[in-house]
Amino acid sequence: MADFKDELSPELVARIGGDLAAASSAFDRAAFERLACAGLGELELMARVDWIARALATTMPPSAERADRLIRAALDNGGLHGWASMPVNAYVSSTLLDRPDVALPLLAALTPRYTAEFAIRPFIETHYETTMEHLRSWTTDSNEHVRRLVTEGTRPRLPWGRKLARFVADPAPTIALLEVLADDESDYVRRSVANHLNDISKDHPDLALDVARRWSRSLTRGDFVVRHGLRTLIKRGDPATLAVLGFDHDARIDMENLTCSPSTISIGDATTISFALRAAAPTKAAIDYLVHYQGARGPKAGKVFKLTVRDLPGGRAVDFSRRHRFAHVSIRTIHPGAHRIEIQVNGRVLGATEVEVTAGEAPLSTD
Repeated sequence: MADFKDELSPELVARIGGDLAAASSAFDRAAFERLACAGLGELELMARVDWIARALATTMPPSAERADRLIRAALDNGGLHGWASMPVNAYVSSTLLDRPDVALPLLAALTPRYTAEFAIRPFIETHYETTMEHLRSWTTDSNEHVRRLVTEGTRPRLPWGRKLARFVADPAPTIALLEVLADDESDYVRRSVANHLNDISKDHPDLALDVARRWSRSLTRGDFVVRHGLRTLIKRGDPATLAVLGFDHDARIDMENLTCSPSTISIGDATTISFALRAAAPTKAAIDYLVHYQGARGPKAGKVFKLTVRDLPGGRAVDFSRRHRFAHVSIRTIHPGAHRIEIQVNGRVLGATEVEVTAGEAPLSTD
């Protein structure tokens, strides 16, 4: 599988240069491409974004207003789309940081081409009140990409983005923004609201749960937002969170016949986890399994895998199974040894078994 950093290639640099040169004959395309490509291959993804942005800082017009007009002209011509917009966003967030009056509307124009969620974060830190005014106005923008910039750009713990310590400590200002967009007509926006709520739940679980309770009562499209936004707490088996979603933590549910077949496998192979559940009365059940992977220094804490949500009948056993592969992936190395597997239902671990994983050669997997 190709690495994301390869998207930031000399070919992409040439496309950016071509888009800007087509918008203005005064743009020095040759100088930009020479600066941007020199040493590019030695860098990782975000470093490549910043490197190309620095080349733009050297070759773009020195006036913020002229740079704004050039970028907007390239956008009007259909340019700077996809990955090409990322270095341009980075250029705006660095070189034009002292001109939020120009930069913030420009980011709103750029974000539909890919996303300006990373670029807006320095403005939140440096020009808080001004940026919040723009964000509040964007919550009613007609473009779903601009509305999503509000929810995604202010996430306290945005993956690949700098942490916003202000909102980690006090998420109240962003919750006020989310309130406007939690029932948005766009699934794209609502998914971002859910991801933002999940960020909040990692630092302020009680607050996130209070927000989710309110939304579950008031939103017309809130089921997914609440469920996805509380996923970290759900995986932890938090009883209060499960109750909000209609799962009874204390419901009587028994597990039968838990097995892993085969019970001994090599690295790269899979085992089938099988079991049956019997509820004393009809019960809505969130069914997960946890794998305690062997680490270099012993077993790790359980990694939760979602299995299914099922309405269990009263008094009758229902069979379940899931095939699970123990293969190396980019975020996890499989070590030989006993791997404990637990079955969790409505936040309670009902039982466990083990699968023995032996050393073996296996290619990197994306499972």
